[in-house]
Amino acid sequence: MVDLFKTLGDLNRLRLLHVMMHQSVCVCELEVILEMTQSNVSRHLSKLKAIHALDSDKEAQWIHYSISKSFVKRHAGLIAYLEGEFTKEPVYQEDLRRLSVYQKEALTCQNITTDKEGVLKILSLNFKGASDG
Repeated sequence: MVDLFKTLGDLNRLRLLHVMMHQSVCVCELEVILEMTQSNVSRHLSKLKAIHALDSDKEAQWIHYSISKSFVKRHAGLIAYLEGEFTKEPVYQEDLRRLSVYQKEALTCQNITTDKEGVLKILSLNFKGASDG
């Protein structure tokens, strides 16, 4: 139990978990959606994997991560609590807005691989426009 709470006691790991509650994502997608470095994302994913919070699925050269169904089942009360808290904190809502733009623009890992700066620009422009209104 101590390892669980130590792992979840980090803002970036909670942000990763929150996004993965909504969609299966790969490291490059997490990088652009959360505006984090690849090494930072990978380090935090390793900690979440260590507590068996994640499932992974390889698709071509990309590995997509999602929250583990067994983790959700085993910690249903905690997950319900987190879901409620995520709706109250602006940082998590901002992450979801960026995820929504990513989905609406039909962006993919391939887009990130070929034009990461372009993807970041799309997310930033759409994000700023959404948050201004």
